[in-house]
Amino acid sequence: MDKIALTAGALYVIVLLRAGGTFAVGWLAGAGARRSRFAERISSTKFRRAERAIQRWGAPVVAVSFLTVGFQTAANFLAGSMRMPLPRYLPALFVGGAAWALIYATAGLGVLEVLGRIFAGQTALGVSAVAVLLLAVCGAVVYRRRRTAQPSGDTVAEES
Repeated sequence: MDKIALTAGALYVIVLLRAGGTFAVGWLAGAGARRSRFAERISSTKFRRAERAIQRWGAPVVAVSFLTVGFQTAANFLAGSMRMPLPRYLPALFVGGAAWALIYATAGLGVLEVLGRIFAGQTALGVSAVAVLLLAVCGAVVYRRRRTAQPSGDTVAEES
């Protein structure tokens, strides 16, 4: 249990620094945009309405974003750039960050422990599993690159 508590504590500090830093960068970017050539665009009525909605109701979105993969950084950056007040943002950061740290500490350590047991007990199985995983990732990357590189059939037909 000490391992989980130590890992969760370390991850909590990391997520607070990372997400808080992302919020701060978003805040600075939003301040810069308000002084730039985009100032006219972001002073529109629709933008102001969206900004007020995020300032008021964005805290639950920030807290839940910690349970997602890939949306967390965007949510924290957007909260900063849209000037979510700190009294609303910080509780969401603390609660969401705690949930994230606990999930990754328990599930992450569990996965590492299982992998350690597989490699210790059945090294060939562990190496095979890693090789299959690497081949699957490489195959997916190659597939996506080929698919992106191929011109669509519509553009060839239109040129004729």
